[in-house]
Amino acid sequence: MEETVPNRLAILGHPQRLALFRLLMRRYPDRVPATELALALGLKPNTLSTYIGALLQSGLVTQERQGTSLRYAIDLKAARDTIGYLLNDCCRGRPEICTPLTSSDGNLPMPDDKFNVLFICTGNSARSIFAESILRDLAGDRFNVYSAGTRPQSDLNPFAVQVLEHKGHDVSQLRSKNVAEFQTDDAPAFDFVFTVCNQAANEECPTWPGQPISAHWGLPDPVKIEGSDAEKSLAFQQAYGTLRNRMLGFTSLPLTSLDRISLQKALDAAGQTDQKGNPA
Repeated sequence: MEETVPNRLAILGHPQRLALFRLLMRRYPDRVPATELALALGLKPNTLSTYIGALLQSGLVTQERQGTSLRYAIDLKAARDTIGYLLNDCCRGRPEICTPLTSSDGNLPMPDDKFNVLFICTGNSARSIFAESILRDLAGDRFNVYSAGTRPQSDLNPFAVQVLEHKGHDVSQLRSKNVAEFQTDDAPAFDFVFTVCNQAANEECPTWPGQPISAHWGLPDPVKIEGSDAEKSLAFQQAYGTLRNRMLGFTSLPLTSLDRISLQKALDAAGQTDQKGNPA
């Protein structure tokens, strides 16, 4: 560890290698293909390969072949060990300094009223709108639910609206919103923040006050499906079904009795399931 940590810190001292590391942290536990990483960071394939090679050599990132594609993910233990090494002396001598950074083993506090939950995707026209509507109708007595987009559309997707209406949701108050609406001084303090599309998770995320628990629940964008109206409608139905299944799991969790690490693991696992509850 004495030799490994300085090497890791030196590698992360390069701005673009650090950006790659942070992107993979936001996407954890996803394994992300190199082509998507290069596109998200605006890097040439050979440049990305060099940066990935350095992170792999340091042990901060792992590689796995899926079919013909190489995919990459953070080695969370290595990342935790590296950050823990930096904090060790600080927290031994002055634990009050590090408490905000090391409080992940505590329980989620019971809110005075309801838990505040935000779902984010790029357009805020389908997937995040689905998530907002489903959670509100499943457990609106326990959650205040919001959704937003990093680059919201002017209108909700008509196929998404059709699915919601068919499922009995009230769509009259739904609208696409920019995530900036929830970054003002009078915005709700969120307990949970979820990204439900890969593109939103790949972007630099805002700093949310209060250390909300975050998770990535990415799923394919039904808006991009080409074909007949029936084929498009099926894609929206599948996205709705996957999110509803994940929401059922979320609402069944004992949120205030689980420590934050256990709760984070449960939410990460939920983001890997399909509409039938099987691993995606």
